[in-house]
Amino acid sequence: MEPLRIAFLPLIRTTFDVPLAEKMISEARQALVAAGFQLVGPAQSVTDLAAAQAAAAELSSISFDLLLVFQATFADSTMTVALTEKMDAPVFLWAVPEPWTGERLRLNSLCGINLAGHALTLRQRKYDYAYAAPTDPSVIQQIHTLAVAGRLRRRLKTVRLGVVGEHPVGMDSCHLDETKLDEIFGIKVLRFELAEVFSRARAISAATITETRTQLDLRLDNLATLEQAPLNGTLGVYSALKEIAAENKLDGLAVRCWPEFFTEMGCAACGAMSMLSDGFGDATPLPCSCEADINGTVIQLILQLLSESPAFGTDMVSVDVDKDRVALWHCGLAPLSMADPAIQPRGTIHSNRRLPLLMDFPLKPGAVTVARLSQATGNLRLVVGSGEMLAEPKPFSGTAGILKLDCGAQKFLRLLMREGLEHHISLTYGDYLSELLAFASLISLPVLNMAEEAHS
Repeated sequence: MEPLRIAFLPLIRTTFDVPLAEKMISEARQALVAAGFQLVGPAQSVTDLAAAQAAAAELSSISFDLLLVFQATFADSTMTVALTEKMDAPVFLWAVPEPWTGERLRLNSLCGINLAGHALTLRQRKYDYAYAAPTDPSVIQQIHTLAVAGRLRRRLKTVRLGVVGEHPVGMDSCHLDETKLDEIFGIKVLRFELAEVFSRARAISAATITETRTQLDLRLDNLATLEQAPLNGTLGVYSALKEIAAENKLDGLAVRCWPEFFTEMGCAACGAMSMLSDGFGDATPLPCSCEADINGTVIQLILQLLSESPAFGTDMVSVDVDKDRVALWHCGLAPLSMADPAIQPRGTIHSNRRLPLLMDFPLKPGAVTVARLSQATGNLRLVVGSGEMLAEPKPFSGTAGILKLDCGAQKFLRLLMREGLEHHISLTYGDYLSELLAFASLISLPVLNMAEEAHS
């Protein structure tokens, strides 16, 4: 991962204790660099409005994830306003305490960020802040979380997603609202017909299919036992979707996977989407959702960008209240890297349509973040939660696992039905709740936090 880039802008009013202020600035710089941040911006402190305007002009041609105004001393809000008014990155205001000596007020740093915060609020500009020593590790973590959110927002503005076909009738939870995705995230959506995918898949060369099959044989040990024509069909679909994504510079796909892949192509799309989501071979993971669930693809991409590892869109198919467990399942499209390392993953056939290729394995144990971009209220909001995938036998065939949610299974079920949430939810391994919440706040996206709702 490239280091998070911070525009570091220390402010000093020269009528205050400049040596002490410079010491605070130096300590903050050192702490940020030691934490792995890349700092950009002027080498010297900003001491007046002209210097602030010059710094803003310098930064206008540089991309960065966070604008950090380090208020080393008091200053009125004019410099902060000049620095932030044309910047799109999230803003962080940092003031430092000083001892109550009964003598001179040497820095008056808090009053500086108070004025800055008021000025930004008047201008409807969001910000976060800290009032703490320049080496405080909790502030470094706070900055990291907001910078990650800033990078995520910046990255999503360049995202292009492909939708293949329309979602099946009755799957209202997979509805696409291009206008909202563009307005809220800056995401652009391109549409493709199923016929184009089928035509391309049928035209994939035997040599390409053989090459893909050879690589997949290293991961699945039973491909020779499956019906070969439909297996090759799925491998052709994989290459076709990969070609479409490359040609159109797509960052993810939402595919109408049934019934036409079975009835017209004579194979399953699941295995192809699993391979794409996983970054099969040396490819970059390309998140894929079935049933043309574009909001599922969006949240999978967000989780992938946060974790730098694949995400999986799944159904919640059963709840065991007594054991406090939730069964997650989807036909067979989880990324192969999510397979429990203690169990050999295998290729399989669709449980209803009886055609390959699907993946068959239990999800690996570990902490997970779960999320959904939900439209149940008519407006988009972010549903978030956390839990642990358990090292237990999978509850059903295909790609499945047993999840112990931090909010509890009974409360989750009540929330799922009370709120009328979608039948798909996505997960990635690791804890990214704070980053998701910071991102939602940054773009003013309403949040339904499972943990908070469980206690309400």
